[in-house]
Amino acid sequence: MRMGITFNADEIFEMAEEIERNGAKFYREAAKNAADGKTKQMLLDMAVMEDGHLHTFEEMRKGLGPREKEAMVFDPDNESALYLQVMADGRGYEGKVSLADKLTGKETPGEIFNIAIDAEKNSVVFYVGLKDLVSERAGKNKVEAIIKEEVGHIATLKKELAALK
Repeated sequence: MRMGITFNADEIFEMAEEIERNGAKFYREAAKNAADGKTKQMLLDMAVMEDGHLHTFEEMRKGLGPREKEAMVFDPDNESALYLQVMADGRGYEGKVSLADKLTGKETPGEIFNIAIDAEKNSVVFYVGLKDLVSERAGKNKVEAIIKEEVGHIATLKKELAALK
């Protein structure tokens, strides 16, 4: 017998906020140790974009009504809920265990870019799952816009990584 895992919209947006908060922290910490000005500025720009995503999720969360804050099962087979539980447990996304706290300050730009690419990919996967659980009224289009921006972050980081070779 499978036990249902439930999340409410408030909890899911809280997870998304944590992802963005820690993503911005990672980029700022990485920028402190960047060897060149161009890399430093790119990382700071990424942090600002993550701040924007955080603000979006905060506003979406503030706009939730009482019914949306109640616990609910989102899918009959519990697939999305199980996935979100894994993410909430901190396995594989840029939020739960802060990547910034793992930086030693000795990472090369290539290592920073690879860490960031993996984190951004995992964020995209989380947000794709989130998007399917958010109604149009609650801001599905905003989640879709954030997904596009996160994919853009991956492309930017890949270009920077390729330029190092």
